Amino acid sequence: MAVQAQEGGRKAIAYVQAPEMSSGLCAEKDAASAIDCAVKQCIEGGGTAEACEVNAVCSPGNWSVDVFMMADGGPHWHQFSCGWQSKELALKAAELACSNAQESGLIECTAVQLIDEDGSVTEPPFN
Repeated sequence: MAVQAQEGGRKAIAYVQAPEMSSGLCAEKDAASAIDCAVKQCIEGGGTAEACEVNAVCSPGNWSVDVFMMADGGPHWHQFSCGWQSKELALKAAELACSNAQESGLIECTAVQLIDEDGSVTEPPFN
């Protein structure tokens, strides 16, 4: 996996989350480095080592989307999807993730970040 990520300078991306506490997002030279970086960010942001879990890792990272979800009653979390070939496909993945939000008891479901392979973050509106 690391060799593939390094071809042409491509990066891996990792998203780590401690629900209701903290998260971390890193694009690095390989998957292991991206995970290590994201875990450190999660812990520095207030998560514990035990609570900071890897939610997604892709190598190469391509396009990624971060979807905020909130359940009726208040619990909230992020669903992260990576490895999409274009930003349009990443946004379609977010749309699909939210397509049955009401039936799933979600009161909010929306894409909050679009991330390119270099780790550059774009927030809504996505143009």
